[in-house]
Amino acid sequence: MGDVKVLDILPIEAGAFYVMDRGYLDFSRLFKLHQAGAFFVTRAKRGMNAHRVYSIKTDRSTGVICDQSIRLNGFYVSRDYPEHLRRIRYKDPVSGKTLVFLTNNTTVPPLTIAALYKSRWQVELFFKWIKQHLRIKRFLGTSENAVKTQIWCAVSTYVLIAIVKKDLHLNASLYTLLQILSVSIFEKTHISCALQPDTTGTITPPPNNQMILFDF
Repeated sequence: MGDVKVLDILPIEAGAFYVMDRGYLDFSRLFKLHQAGAFFVTRAKRGMNAHRVYSIKTDRSTGVICDQSIRLNGFYVSRDYPEHLRRIRYKDPVSGKTLVFLTNNTTVPPLTIAALYKSRWQVELFFKWIKQHLRIKRFLGTSENAVKTQIWCAVSTYVLIAIVKKDLHLNASLYTLLQILSVSIFEKTHISCALQPDTTGTITPPPNNQMILFDF
């Protein structure tokens, strides 16, 4: 589910941070977040038409190249977001890439803004894991309650299987355990027996004592 669809479904929470990819950059939606008392962190697109209002002194040794207050140019975008934005240019010391962040929060340190955006990728990986391992390919409903219920059921399943794996000292992966449970869900087998590996091995059939008639 895209970031824009989430904003359309879920109510905006004042004081919360909404972190979005630059592919969902929509200044009218961002201004709705701002008016609702929420904060956002997103990345600026290349060639964004804006001018600097003032700059804050930064320590470039931390990776923060600049911390600026900007105003959007152009008739339509300035109408969609008529107030100042904060623009932070940051060079990631790990990847070496230079990233430009946009936010409406003016009090949080620039490194915290960069860390917030970086943590967004961990959330993406978490939902990717849910889709792959808990087989949530699509949401069964579009209401807030339906989406939350399905996600919490998936999270609860993960936690329960993780507890079982730890208590039974199983070496199999969580994905393997979920596969076992999915095919034996209607079997009357104790869970400890169902998840334990089969150590009996292959039973060798007894030798055939029947005489061979055509042994040439």
